[in-house]
Amino acid sequence: MRRLHLGAFMRPVSIHTGAWRYPGAARDANFNFPLLKRFIQRLEAAKFDAFFMADHLAVLNMPVAALKRSHTVTSFEPFTLLSALAGATERIGLVATASTTFDEPYHIARRFASLDHISGGRAGWNIVTTANPDAALNFGYDDEIDHDERYARAREFYDVVTGLWDSFADDAFIRDAETGIYFDPAKLRVLDHKGKYLSVRGPLNIARPAQGWPVIVQAGASKAGRALAGATAEVIFAAESSIERAQAFHADIRRRMTENGRDPELLRVLPAAFVVVGDTVEEAKAKRAHLDSLVHYDSGIHSLSGMLGHDVSGYDPDGPLPEIPPTNASQSARERIVELALRENLTIRELAARAGSYSGLAFVGTPQTIADQMQEWLEARASDGFNIMFPWLPGGLDDFVDRVVPELQRRGIFRREYEGSTLRDHLGLPRPANHFFS
Repeated sequence: MRRLHLGAFMRPVSIHTGAWRYPGAARDANFNFPLLKRFIQRLEAAKFDAFFMADHLAVLNMPVAALKRSHTVTSFEPFTLLSALAGATERIGLVATASTTFDEPYHIARRFASLDHISGGRAGWNIVTTANPDAALNFGYDDEIDHDERYARAREFYDVVTGLWDSFADDAFIRDAETGIYFDPAKLRVLDHKGKYLSVRGPLNIARPAQGWPVIVQAGASKAGRALAGATAEVIFAAESSIERAQAFHADIRRRMTENGRDPELLRVLPAAFVVVGDTVEEAKAKRAHLDSLVHYDSGIHSLSGMLGHDVSGYDPDGPLPEIPPTNASQSARERIVELALRENLTIRELAARAGSYSGLAFVGTPQTIADQMQEWLEARASDGFNIMFPWLPGGLDDFVDRVVPELQRRGIFRREYEGSTLRDHLGLPRPANHFFS
């Protein structure tokens, strides 16, 4: 029987902009280390595969009216936080986003190698490109980089980082006190990469990561994003909201993997899923409706503009969405929101409410109905599991851990115990061969 893989999307702790206002919610959950430690320990006790930290490289440029309502205006830097959380946990995976647009591959290779060793083989790298023009200004660029150019750089960046991870053979470190030989120089390789975007000599000054390589995660769904996923990804943080579209997406990435000479069976597709639990379906829907009512229009219209890559705050809130000019923003997010507007004939005000809450895949119901839906996706091979988005913290996380996870376990579609110690063990992914010493 196939089993679900579950990740927890935890930065922000809830993607819903009204989450911090919900009754009983921890107002500072996004920036409260003792609480975050409690959350990851609860998720580990529930046998989640991974704790997933996204990242932002700027305070988003928004009107003060919207900025003052944002619960993500302050957040921990992911590597610092995950390194601290590694010491508070033993098994759960630790996935961090790191941008290929505004960082250097040597930095990324060192950080992830360090996290993988510190955690005993639990690190994962979510490869992203960065479209935010405010982030560009923080790194000395006057404007954002073209979409396809970002992905071309990302592809080369991946080659450099994985090459650096393979600088040493697994058995390079002899540490023979009697002979005085610490490592075998024959088992060290200099990368000496010179490409279109990057020039990196190497070698990395850290032993090969505990897992060989940290698990490679990717989230892009545009044409360029799918090409990158087909060449590199082991886990995909997907965003399709129907089984049919998810099946088509899954099949497309598997085809691209085959074209790249990769085994398509070694792929785990985990769509984002927003989950609200109630004693009845009606109660769960009422919780969701109340949560959505806490989204202020100022926040929602900014979220909508960000998804579109175009400021729509000046249009009639009660009119239809106008035609949006091409931009460098995330193409997949833009396509999803435009399609939603057309499909449901929504006004800008209605779209803003959806954008500020969550407009993607949502399971809103009882533990039994939510488990039914998750099992349906799994058996239809539309997904291999889900990245769970909690509606508010701690209540939404506790509801899922205490009520949905036991139901999934009762059905035999989610683990009761970890069967290994590394993130690759949890996901059923092999240790990658070394570029130089295989």
